[in-house]
Amino acid sequence: MSSYDVDLFVIGGGSGGVRAARIAAGHGARVMLAEEYRMGGTCVIRGCVPKKLYVYASRFADDFADAEGYGWTIPEKPTFDWTRLVEAKEREISRLSQIYANNLGKAGVEIVQSRAEIMDANTVRLVSQDRRVTAGTILVATGGTPVLEPSIPGLELAISSNELFDLPEFPKRLLVIGGGYIGVEFASLFARLGSNVTIIFRGENVLRGFDDDLREGLRTELAHAGIRILAGALPTGIAQTTDGRRVSFSNGETGVFDQILVATGRRPHTKGLGLEAAGVETDALGAVKVDAFARTNVPSIYAVGDVTNRVNLTPVAIREGHAFADNVFGGKDVAVVHAGIPTAVFTTPEIGTVGLSEQEARKIFNIVDIYSASFRPMKATLSGRQEKTLMKIVVDGETDQVLGVHILGHDAGEMAQLLGISVKLGAKKADFDATMAVHPTAAEELVTMRTRSARYEREVLDAGPGAAIAEA
Repeated sequence: MSSYDVDLFVIGGGSGGVRAARIAAGHGARVMLAEEYRMGGTCVIRGCVPKKLYVYASRFADDFADAEGYGWTIPEKPTFDWTRLVEAKEREISRLSQIYANNLGKAGVEIVQSRAEIMDANTVRLVSQDRRVTAGTILVATGGTPVLEPSIPGLELAISSNELFDLPEFPKRLLVIGGGYIGVEFASLFARLGSNVTIIFRGENVLRGFDDDLREGLRTELAHAGIRILAGALPTGIAQTTDGRRVSFSNGETGVFDQILVATGRRPHTKGLGLEAAGVETDALGAVKVDAFARTNVPSIYAVGDVTNRVNLTPVAIREGHAFADNVFGGKDVAVVHAGIPTAVFTTPEIGTVGLSEQEARKIFNIVDIYSASFRPMKATLSGRQEKTLMKIVVDGETDQVLGVHILGHDAGEMAQLLGISVKLGAKKADFDATMAVHPTAAEELVTMRTRSARYEREVLDAGPGAAIAEA
């Protein structure tokens, strides 16, 4: 019998921590988990789940508008009730949060509603009870927290994505600061719910790091949705007026808004956690440094999920938590691979992507072939909606291996999940070509693109043996 109170103490009741606790308990470990807020973490409570519910709500606006082209008559103009949506969302996330707690209870995990702080390599203090618990292993799974930047006068008048889901009143005028996936998703959905949306970001385009064609295509669709786009600019100050919150911009313009959403990123939630007391190494952002097996520099302390700031996605945290429990308590040796992870951006239309972008592939491979298609989706032909679906396949021109697939259009996220299997298995473009199409679907374009649209070849500096290849 261990001399510790528990075999595993998990700090954080989000996706990664919950999965780790449940699997470890299944391996016979005595597990305690502390959560200071609500079970489910960012994803369930104030992230991907409520966001996707709000995205669904926003898309009904397009459906109502499209219906007439398909023969339907809407007797009265549809109206939207923000309060009812917020209440419905709250019921659903409360249900999911309880399911998380129930599943842990069934697995034998003891849940403590308290903030937990690390005292040393094997001791945790439950703040609400002023109680110390010793553990053979401590897992940090505290996730991330929004960053409120840039630091400007009046920033306290702005909100983060945490507060946006539960506003008492619907913001008829919304400013979104930041062009990352959080910013564009909220800009897209609030515009369709009826808000007058402006989005501002300091870069040249939205979604830095995504394939350039998708970035440009999404920007066009955001404009079509009536969103005002201010690129290459930043807010310089916010002031409360009788008419709302007045914001001044670096380009000399001003605007008045009901709410200002700061969506400039997230950072690991490690402040005040006590990591320094145990000697755990963190980086400049506060992220816990770990190896491929979630191990920190302190043998008894591990970390998974967004708190490590590797790939900040819920499925990644779940996989890391599961692997940790299998390795430490199940006698396995599993390293989580963080390459080739499919992901989606739930704008309207949405983005689904897996693998390398064209720009990334050019930096690595000698020859890169591009196959692409841009077309009006079938649903838009009768509705009259002016929108485009974009599909793009990035291929190694020497081996024919598919390096990446990128989609902007309806159900792009669903397609990306399945495409992730093909890319993971190392499928070649010839495998795509040999696959029979499902007609009529948008996805059939992925297996019918036979004509190469572009080829990129690295410049050879020396044509002789051992020729050096110029950097892209």
